[in-house]
Amino acid sequence: MCFFENENVSIAYAWADEQFDSLPKLAADLVRRRVNVLVASGGSRIAIVAKTATTAIPVVFAVANDPVRLELVDSAASPGGNATGINYFSAEPHARRLDLLRRLLPTRARVAVLVNPGEAEIMTATLRDVGTAANYLGLETMPFNASNNREIDAAFVDLGGAHADALYVGSDTFFQTRRDQIATLAARSSLPTAYPQREWAEAGGLMSYGLSVPNIYRLMGYLYRAHPQGRKPRRAADYPALQV
Repeated sequence: MCFFENENVSIAYAWADEQFDSLPKLAADLVRRRVNVLVASGGSRIAIVAKTATTAIPVVFAVANDPVRLELVDSAASPGGNATGINYFSAEPHARRLDLLRRLLPTRARVAVLVNPGEAEIMTATLRDVGTAANYLGLETMPFNASNNREIDAAFVDLGGAHADALYVGSDTFFQTRRDQIATLAARSSLPTAYPQREWAEAGGLMSYGLSVPNIYRLMGYLYRAHPQGRKPRRAADYPALQV
């Protein structure tokens, strides 16, 4: 069965506009409206809020971190409860993305890593995994923080003073929504940059090694249709359409 908006399906959108404190209220409002499914596509924070808001309505999420560790599901094999989703394991491509930079700049070694302190768990995991891969490849990494537009601009000013040879953009929902800004600043700085998703190239980014965000959304829809009560979370890597 195919769904067509305003014909046989109605979609209620709720936007936090970066006011994350409003997320519980937005989720509670959707629950009161008795929606058939809550789709949490904005990262782990939104997924946790959706799961907390209801134990009855199915929740479909897409997260980069381990959903068991986030307490979204009991286990990968038997999630239990009302939640299922996509775990796209953004940590896995770190070594590949860094190796692209190393091949592009074989005589340089200083890589700036842009992370968002507003997502502390993702930031910590990114710096840990990137650091491990960088040590193996013989690269030096330098963290730069940004959690709003002004801080992104400031980070690129600081990058110039730090004499970074390249930039590695962390996989973060906020950065995904600011890809035009970041890709433009990187191009103006003539800074070779590795991005987390394919869509960054459309914004003028140099290169990426990662998943396709639209395909993740399609898979979230598939999971609800196939398993409306939530069953086994799927790895994005299980789907050939998501491979680079």
